[in-house]
Amino acid sequence: MNNDLSEEEVNAKANEKRRKHKAAKDKILATKTKEGGLLVVHTGKGKGKTTAAMGIVARCIGHGKKVGIVQFVKGKWETGERVVLEAFPDLVTITAMGEGFTWETQNRARDIEAANAAWARAKEMIEDPELALVLLDEINIVLRNDYIDINEVADYLKNKPADKHVICTGRNAKDELIEVADLVTEMTEVKHHFRDGYKAQAGIEF
Repeated sequence: MNNDLSEEEVNAKANEKRRKHKAAKDKILATKTKEGGLLVVHTGKGKGKTTAAMGIVARCIGHGKKVGIVQFVKGKWETGERVVLEAFPDLVTITAMGEGFTWETQNRARDIEAANAAWARAKEMIEDPELALVLLDEINIVLRNDYIDINEVADYLKNKPADKHVICTGRNAKDELIEVADLVTEMTEVKHHFRDGYKAQAGIEF
């Protein structure tokens, strides 16, 4: 702060700076006129990929829009999100295809079969004109393990219905998926409580 200025003058300068910032921002926003379905990818080693996607799902529900969810590898988990979403049966359709992570099932052939069944269901949802948004939860994990052909998935999502929003979650998103996505967010882990001995807790991890 310039000590030669009065509080009133400091406030006036700050207000003028904010006014100019808002005017510049409004000018930029005025050029943003496109609408349509987005392909969104949440990836990275940090926590919060599915949680962030569920926030978008909740926003759609708040607008009365219908949502489809395919859980690729967390089908056996009774998560808090699932309980909440099931309170909106007219707006949310959930399909849990996975039988748990690979190191739990220890059956690669069954994992591949479940992943491909989940992908088939995902395409049905994406083609459903009543659904505004489809969440493919943890699809990046099965793509990383080559349980589904990444080229098929990327090509299909690149040419999905123009008005359909699709979210793909899971760490280690493949380059082919990132290339065709409209929005990619990478969650970065800075510090994790698991390293300090905490276990997964209801309301936080599930």
